[in-house]
Formats: sequence, C-alpha cells, structure tokens
Amino acid sequence: QVQLVESGGGLVQAGGSLRLSCAASGRTFSTSAMGWFRQAPGKEREFVATFSWSGGGTYYTDSVKGRFTISRDNAKNTVYLQMNNLKPEDTAVYYCAAKSGSIYYTSPPLWQYWGQGTQVTVSS
Repeated sequence: QVQLVESGGGLVQAGGSLRLSCAASGRTFSTSAMGWFRQAPGKEREFVATFSWSGGGTYYTDSVKGRFTISRDNAKNTVYLQMNNLKPEDTAVYYCAAKSGSIYYTSPPLWQYWGQGTQVTVSS
C-alpha cells in the first residue's frame, strides 16, 4: 500500500499563488508516476499534472500550462504543485495520486492510490 497526504490548500485571490505538497509513504517503490487531479463541485475529477519518478518527465493539462509546475523532492518522497496566477476556475478539491506505468494515462480510474484531498478556493 501507498499512503498519500496532501497539504497546502487554502483561500487565495485571483492572480495569487499556492503550493500544494503530497507526502508519499509505504510501498512507494511500486509506483512510477505521481499526479495531481482536481474536482470542482458538480464536475468530474480531472487530471491536472503528472510526474515520472524515474525519468522526471512531466505532463500538464492545457488549462494550467505555464501557470502550474509539478516537481519532487526525492529525499522527502514528496511531490509539489506550484500554482501561480490562480483563477477562480481553478477552485476545486485537489487530490494527489500515484500509480505504476505511464504518466500519460491520466484517466482517474487508472490511478491506484489517492490522498484525501485539499481544498483550493480562488476568489475573484
């Protein structure tokens, strides 16, 4: 099993920044990809960004390219999501996820492990 714990959410004004953290523990060696997803009220969970532990590759959904950056700290087994120039439409619960296999398979059912989520609210 892999345990994921997110932190860093909060309330921010449009144009502001937040950094989310996801601390991974347990059998992390069984996973090769980490990802951030989000779910707004009344909407389906959607992919935001993914990261490869092995190759360091990243993949972003179009709406966050140039504004969000996914990164890692190997020593801490932690993945971050730096979110800049936030917009009201970024408001959602943000989830960290992990799986084995390609970072390009972004459909949520393909991801094996999930954190509890952290709320991000962007006011206009």
